[in-house]
Amino acid sequence: MGLIDSLKKAFNKPYKTISVAQAKELLTDGATLLDVRSAQEWRTGRAPQAKHIPLDRLQTNTSGIQKTGPVIAICASGVRSASAARLLAAKGYDAYSVRGGMAAWRQAGEPVR
Repeated sequence: MGLIDSLKKAFNKPYKTISVAQAKELLTDGATLLDVRSAQEWRTGRAPQAKHIPLDRLQTNTSGIQKTGPVIAICASGVRSASAARLLAAKGYDAYSVRGGMAAWRQAGEPVR
């Protein structure tokens, strides 16, 4: 394997970063939305269809998350959801991260409860 191939492999993301609109399309098709923020953040408002598993818990336990369809991670801004998506992809999930997180979700006018 040459240097270029090694660099491509090192920088290739095993998950996809998607917009809120793309996330909504996947959710319509049956994807799971996984909110990886803290419990305190979760209480300040969440997407109605989201399942809550904080990132620190997700690192040790992914039971209860189906592998039968896409899993979309969301956090406050997109940083933790990228980590969650990387972790999920490494465990064989079809993983996505929402660009901009809940801030983008709210800005897009999507429901929050």
